[in-house]
Amino acid sequence: MKFFLISDNTDTLIGLQLVGIEGVIVHQRNEFLKVLREKMKDEAIGIILVTTKLVDMCPDIISEIKLKQTKPLITEIPDRHGESKIGETIDGYVSDAIGIKL
Repeated sequence: MKFFLISDNTDTLIGLQLVGIEGVIVHQRNEFLKVLREKMKDEAIGIILVTTKLVDMCPDIISEIKLKQTKPLITEIPDRHGESKIGETIDGYVSDAIGIKL
């Protein structure tokens, strides 16, 4: 299984390419969703890495995919410019899944 990166940042893409992870750069919501749908159909991809800024463009769709899809795993990663709110995001996913606010 392979990793694949969907990034809004060239530096993040180049850094991950140095360790052998392929990826693309997108800046628009519709571009992002098109690439995401395409890569989710690729059986060779096990984990899709997505930068925080792109996740923030469509959190509802990402949340739904994470709750309903078992493969591939979609993982949010911070880029060098932003702060990550991954802990808060995880709390939200758990709260949605079990129906209790943490």
